[in-house]
Amino acid sequence: MLADRRRFVPATDTVLNSPQLREPLIRLGRPLVRSVVRASQERVRGGTVDPDALLEDVLGHLPAHASTLHAVINATGVILHTNLGRAPLSAAARDALVAATGYVDVEFDLASGTRAARGRGVLAALRAALPDAGDVLVVNNGAAALLLAVTTLAQGAEVVWSRGEMVEIGDGFRLPDLVASAGARIREVGTTNRTVRQDYAAALGPSSGCILKVHPSNFTIDGFTASVPVTDLAGLGVPLLVDIGSGLLAPDALLPGEPDVTTMLRDGADIVTASGDKLLGGPQAGIVAGRANLIARLRRHPMARALRVDKLTLAALEATLTGPQNPTTAGLHADASWLRGRVEAIVSRLGGEAQTVPCDGAVGGGSAPGIALPGWAVSLPEEYADRLRAGDPAVVGRVDHGRCLLDLRCVPADCDATLLAAVLACT
Repeated sequence: MLADRRRFVPATDTVLNSPQLREPLIRLGRPLVRSVVRASQERVRGGTVDPDALLEDVLGHLPAHASTLHAVINATGVILHTNLGRAPLSAAARDALVAATGYVDVEFDLASGTRAARGRGVLAALRAALPDAGDVLVVNNGAAALLLAVTTLAQGAEVVWSRGEMVEIGDGFRLPDLVASAGARIREVGTTNRTVRQDYAAALGPSSGCILKVHPSNFTIDGFTASVPVTDLAGLGVPLLVDIGSGLLAPDALLPGEPDVTTMLRDGADIVTASGDKLLGGPQAGIVAGRANLIARLRRHPMARALRVDKLTLAALEATLTGPQNPTTAGLHADASWLRGRVEAIVSRLGGEAQTVPCDGAVGGGSAPGIALPGWAVSLPEEYADRLRAGDPAVVGRVDHGRCLLDLRCVPADCDATLLAAVLACT
């Protein structure tokens, strides 16, 4: 019986020549479509698909686009969800990114017809957003910003660093390992819970390249603690490098404990590094701001060429800086009563076991630990979580005390109907 089934499986080229696959071949490319065809052929051989239904099975398994990434509705309530790509781009940033996919004047002056400085638009926008910075630089992510700064300032020298700030972030990534990879020697000062200004001062000497201060953004230490503010570390005779991580450019009253680039510069930091895809709400990028002479050194370092950003990032970041409010900012400041109204509207359409429940959102992305964002969620039976993730579009909620919660904080209001349809499809 198995041999008969294999004998009746159409050849790959025969299936690929089907009129129904002409458009998918143009849109997705032959290699991808071929892989889908061969997967369907294996299902026929395995007995799960009838030979006469092979083409239908192929059409049903063709992806919407040529990437394996799936669009997701983030109903977790976590704004900067690292596993879901952190900050979603604004409509303006998406439009700018798409426009940059073709030929653009990224290093070309249209007026003179000669070469021009790369990224001049985004750098001008960043300088405008950070008037306290002598100059700015953009690299490909936050870790790259820190790596370039440490390499430039302290390769072959010592980085003076508090033991309480030697953090590990996601996926086992440890900042001390990154600093060591830059060819710098770490001079640890203080203890895990207490470091004072004299600890830094006593450690400084001819071999000191810089002082490094890192914001421990993904944990807190309470009790008998002490740390040294930037104002007390400035002026100790070596460059002060501050890594704030989150990418907040200016103070936000909602996040009183979160450092921002502007304040760090005003307090005396010589260089500040941050991420673009966190609280800034833009694409993955590393932001560097500080004294003009130090930024010039970073820009001239050979490593800067290896860490530079592409035209797509430049376009999206500039639009984030100059455009309208982005989804990250909107999610942070979403009004709880507005969220409740949207949740109640969905629950009224669902009926049955759906409920409206209070639900705290979170900043996420290693930013603002312990900050709760009051809101509301649609509460469903736990089994909905698996069904919704398997849907199209995929909906990712969170399971809490045996219930699947769909928090609307990160769901655009114009997607409520789509979310409702996804839930109804699971019933």
